[in-house]
Amino acid sequence: MQVPTQLEAACLTSWVKLQTHHHTSSAFPTRQPLALHREPQDSCPHRRIQHLKNRKATGPPCCKHHANSTNPAPLQTSIGTGYDLLNSIFSPDGRNFQVEYAVKAVESGGTSIGIRCKDGVVLAVEKAVPSKLVKAGADKRIGTIDSHIGLVYSGMVPDGRHFITRARDEACSWRENFKTPIPISDLASRMSSYAQAYTMYGSVRPFGITAIIGGVDTSEEFPVDGEVGSGPACGAGGKVPGKKHGGPFLYMVEPSGSYWGYYGAATGKGRQTAKAELEKLDLQSGTMTLEEAVKEAVRIMYVAQKDNKDKDFELEMTWVSGVDGPTKGRHVEVPQALREEAERLAKAGDESDDDEDDKKDEDKMEE
Repeated sequence: MQVPTQLEAACLTSWVKLQTHHHTSSAFPTRQPLALHREPQDSCPHRRIQHLKNRKATGPPCCKHHANSTNPAPLQTSIGTGYDLLNSIFSPDGRNFQVEYAVKAVESGGTSIGIRCKDGVVLAVEKAVPSKLVKAGADKRIGTIDSHIGLVYSGMVPDGRHFITRARDEACSWRENFKTPIPISDLASRMSSYAQAYTMYGSVRPFGITAIIGGVDTSEEFPVDGEVGSGPACGAGGKVPGKKHGGPFLYMVEPSGSYWGYYGAATGKGRQTAKAELEKLDLQSGTMTLEEAVKEAVRIMYVAQKDNKDKDFELEMTWVSGVDGPTKGRHVEVPQALREEAERLAKAGDESDDDEDDKKDEDKMEE
């Protein structure tokens, strides 16, 4: 038998003392039996019966019979009960609160609209001027994705700038792979998938923007590695006989990742008024020209801004037409002369509406 050395014996003695101290220390008191809590008895029997009924309706079940009852306690599904901590969690009624919060961020942003015409697309956004020291035109909200595509957004500006950068990467990747400009429908599909991916993981949050994508697809064919068309409708076998190619397109991508095609789209804080005005226009007929759409877009912006007349705002407008139109198939800003004329007409119409409202109020007062 091996005799422990002096150092090993000292270490063993210290360890025994330490264990004995832990077991006898007051830091680990003995467990006391829990005292039963009894509720004070009410002297009135009617109040006692009502109290028992309330406990039966809202409290936990007292036995298996009540646990299987058809009237369980109501589920707490309101905001702030834990279902809004991650965007990858659904509430019991199927809601994703993080996506709903992103929609709230969009509703507090500036109003954006898009109008699809017979010969192109018009995009517009109103931007609040936070200070008189801000340089006019410095805060851009409309971006050129490709030469024939524009994108406008409402909501958080940093999110919108990142979204535009990602859309440009998608358009560049399409050109590198297929040697053709990306169709608007494919860009909307890719960006909606990108936005939807940010609603599935707990380490990210949804985009706080709603984007409107508009442009004009070319009707020309690009012979690359055989006969490859300009979009999915063409396929790899060339142009389909009798099939119409190209034309203006307008899509809107929401924070949830869903997207739809539109004749006229609106988002932002003035979206309800703007949608009502867009529905009054006969956009489905496809007879409106680009110049008419510019004037209507400015008018709608001033109508949607009626509730905030005391606040200064700035309009940003772009348009894109076919190769035979005023922009020659490129997404550019609306000429200043045309925009100023549209603003003058919108202000004149706004003043006439105010005069009519004042006259109606005076007539009511006289009656």
